[in-house]
Amino acid sequence: MTDIDSVKETEVVYRRLVDELQQHNHRYYVLDNPSIPDAEYDRMMRDLDALESRYAHWVDADSPSQRVGGSALAEFDQVAHTQPMLSLDNAFDAQELQEFGRRVSERLADNYSIDYVCEPKLDGVAISLLYEDGVLKRAATRGDGAVGEDITENARTIRSIPLRLQHHSPPKVLEVRGEVYLPRDGFKQFNTAAIACGGKTFVNPRNAAAGSLRQLDPKITAARPLQMCAYGVGQIDTQSQPETHLEMLHYLGRLGFLINPNIHLAANIDDCENYYGNLAARRDSLPYDIDGIVYKVNDLEFQRRLGTVRRSPRWAIARKFPAQEEMTKLLAVEFQVGRTGAITPVARLQPIFVGGVTVSNATLHNADEIARLDVRVGDTVIVRRAGDVIPQIANVIFEKRLLGAVAVQFPDCCPVCYSPLQQLVGKAVTRCTGGMLCSAQIKQAIKHYASRRAMDIDGLGDRLVEQLVDTKCILSIIDLYKLNIAQLLPLDRMGQKSAANLVAAIETSKLTSLGKFLFALGIREVGEGCAQTLAASFGSLEALLKASPDELLEIDGIGPIVARHIGNFFANPEALEIVTALCEMGVTWPVVVLGEQVAQPLRGETWVLTGSLQIMSRAEAKDALLGLGAKVAGSVSAKTTQLVAGPGAGSKLRKAENLGIPAMDEQQFIDFLQVQRNR
Repeated sequence: MTDIDSVKETEVVYRRLVDELQQHNHRYYVLDNPSIPDAEYDRMMRDLDALESRYAHWVDADSPSQRVGGSALAEFDQVAHTQPMLSLDNAFDAQELQEFGRRVSERLADNYSIDYVCEPKLDGVAISLLYEDGVLKRAATRGDGAVGEDITENARTIRSIPLRLQHHSPPKVLEVRGEVYLPRDGFKQFNTAAIACGGKTFVNPRNAAAGSLRQLDPKITAARPLQMCAYGVGQIDTQSQPETHLEMLHYLGRLGFLINPNIHLAANIDDCENYYGNLAARRDSLPYDIDGIVYKVNDLEFQRRLGTVRRSPRWAIARKFPAQEEMTKLLAVEFQVGRTGAITPVARLQPIFVGGVTVSNATLHNADEIARLDVRVGDTVIVRRAGDVIPQIANVIFEKRLLGAVAVQFPDCCPVCYSPLQQLVGKAVTRCTGGMLCSAQIKQAIKHYASRRAMDIDGLGDRLVEQLVDTKCILSIIDLYKLNIAQLLPLDRMGQKSAANLVAAIETSKLTSLGKFLFALGIREVGEGCAQTLAASFGSLEALLKASPDELLEIDGIGPIVARHIGNFFANPEALEIVTALCEMGVTWPVVVLGEQVAQPLRGETWVLTGSLQIMSRAEAKDALLGLGAKVAGSVSAKTTQLVAGPGAGSKLRKAENLGIPAMDEQQFIDFLQVQRNR
């Protein structure tokens, strides 16, 4: 036998050993049914290590040895999801669940029998796994649903995630969605070990899972007993696909994924409610934390027909378990100023563990809520996590009230800029009238002003705005146009070239359009479409400033509330001073030629939006079309001019194709809008 033949035989032994270890990993971590003792598994791993040390070029990414974690990363790269990772609407009681079932039946508009898959809602972190020809190529966090972080190296360390699919003919492309979580036993063991070595402990398993996935050093992730349970598919490229969601889950199980054993097929919405009571009773005995149940229409064709709304599917809903409540003391009340000037009272609490987290702050909503509760500093209060998300004070325990407890006084003026507060008749929210002069609102005002759809200042991101305001480089929008390179250089991550590019981008932004400028000012209720309409209707800033309320109301799409906000904004001397200063600094735009054909090129056209837009929201797309003069309809007909079809487009796209109506995808739509804006 030659040396070459010997090496070939050794490689055959190595490949067989890899396959056997993958099977044993699957039986141990997914099926919970090991077929060999730990000592034998350890021996096989030692043999594998020995062969890979000698023949390193044989080692593939799916080798069992690759789960220990690679080199530490400097930072995570961003990943754009091919299909958006949607969030779920919530049902907090039986009536809301019944309403969901009714909506599903009405939208399908047929006498079909609709069954639902009920899945325990694992309290972990969503993950996307992309396989190509059966091999794991990329793992990403959910992020904002459109863009997540590349955590591939960390995901490889989770042993219930197959590095290679267990199928002789896997899909060419498969994106699996699932939940990464830390079982309760693993969580206890981790915290016990952390305490023993003086390390940091986690408050709950979910925080532990999230923190583990976002470690820059994969070896840290590998040391934590994470699990991944698959719950769906983002995309799949195979000739024969399952027809139901339950069949898809069984298919994923055959490919090697862990599927939750407590999944239930409900014959109807009433059966869903029965399962809720059953699982709620067993909640504390489960080996992992859950915060509710997810109900999904089982038929995949029905799912496609139902589609999505905003960022949520119409075919699924999460039924949350009752909010947990605990008692604690109210230490103080502070008043925060939001982006639109809304004054929100925030309760500072003696920290209490409730709903799975330690809560030290809770919302008191508004002045009316403070009066309703009759809450005072020093009171013992009941804290509830509404929907397991937002902590709030539910009640005051008056029997425990101390003598001399101080009543909470709502301020008469803004706690930051001392401008007068305003509460409109019939509205619960109290707002600061300082507008762009209020330092608590200035950061958000600048972020909006510099955004792509407004003045489009390239390079002026949120983090940089925070630095500029915190270091007092800018105190208003006006100061943007006074920035110089010397001011920028001391900031974090700011070099000579970056500073020069930003100053140039700010200078370039001075040439804009009247519509974009009006939108950039951040007038309440004035979106991009409304701003374009105002520009087209009045033609100049001077004409708009002179417009009476009646003249504003004559414009299509401008109602009494929007007209009042526009009038209040330009009647504010401080706001008008800022607008004047911006113009004096060189912010300008081409003269708007009055006339609907010029200002609104889509006048008379009817557009339809369908599918899940990933880069911009449905509301933003609609607002942009309205600003160009188009009518935006909810259904396709012979009168439809153009269809914009995002991922997941179904019946509307098919109908448009049948009627010969042109369709464009989201990127083509964005390019189209950019052309229109540059005209």
